[in-house]
Amino acid sequence: MNPDSPKQLSLSLDDHLKYLKLPCIADKYAETATKASKDEWSHIKYLATLIEGEAELRQDRATQRRIRQARFPVIKTLDQFIWSWPKKINRLQVQNLFKLDFVKKKANVIFLGGVGLGKTHLATALAYDAGIQGFSVLFTTAIDVINCLSAAHEAGRFQQELKKYLKPALLILDELGYLPIDKRGADLLFQVISHRYERGAMIISTNRAFKQWPEIFNNDAILTSAILDRLLHHAETVLIEGKSFRMKDVIES
Repeated sequence: MNPDSPKQLSLSLDDHLKYLKLPCIADKYAETATKASKDEWSHIKYLATLIEGEAELRQDRATQRRIRQARFPVIKTLDQFIWSWPKKINRLQVQNLFKLDFVKKKANVIFLGGVGLGKTHLATALAYDAGIQGFSVLFTTAIDVINCLSAAHEAGRFQQELKKYLKPALLILDELGYLPIDKRGADLLFQVISHRYERGAMIISTNRAFKQWPEIFNNDAILTSAILDRLLHHAETVLIEGKSFRMKDVIES
């Protein structure tokens, strides 16, 4: 077979594109060539169109991978949030957070309020948006962090497990204060917060006012002060007040 025949060139090109892992170009080059010929595109425009499609495919795949790795329990968006339910919330403040400046500045956001007011919803929506915008994200609960680090410490792989919580550009610590934390747990959580201080952004949701935080951390005032000092140095607190949305039907009946 003539190596320069259209069929042979196409087969060779398919093999090369497969080897180079360029699936979008492999799928679209013939179709795009027909359009380029019909519309009299330049060679540069033809090539640029194929490369643009490949780049967009890679960006989409990277975004999907980041969202999977974030481990969101449920995907939430800002559009789904019911602003009319909380008795008190600064809508403009929350919307401004979606500029994601705090992630770029390696600062923190704390959603503070009672149960059922949408703290986790807003934290998830904010983190999801960060993932879409290209930031690496990890969602977890404060208790899960403690349990995982404790188990890793017992197994002799503490540093390896700790890196999992230090690597993402944005770490979400959900439900801080919902369950009591003993001294060991408080020390482990401090390791995460201390190492991320000015190195990575965090979103924390809590149902406890800051003056009540010693109760969370085994009434250790010194450790609580150290944690708050690092968290609040570069932080924005969103206060949400009202009654639980999950109890909405009971309240209105």
